Amino acid sequence: MSVAEAVESIVRCKWSLQVLAQIRRGVNRPGAIERACAGLSTKVLNERLTKMRRFGILRRVAFRRIPPHVEYHLTPLGERFVAILDAIEALQSDLRSAAGPARPARVR
Repeated sequence: MSVAEAVESIVRCKWSLQVLAQIRRGVNRPGAIERACAGLSTKVLNERLTKMRRFGILRRVAFRRIPPHVEYHLTPLGERFVAILDAIEALQSDLRSAAGPARPARVR
């Protein structure tokens, strides 16, 4: 899979972006991520985490404690990826500011 395909796959899914946002905030455990994203199911969360691991954006760390648990963290590639997302968001904000306030549609 190309980088462009990976980016498209992640960006077109609203849950992937929300999961990444939570991980950046330090919410690293799957249960905590699921609770932080209202409406996100366990199945979809696991699919998104698996896909982002496969793309090399996230790494999974298993803790062999009682009780055992796992955490997800951004990889160096993941850090670069979210920097690109930040740049896209900044560009969108600049474009909105340049366009000025939205004007109501004219009724004829």
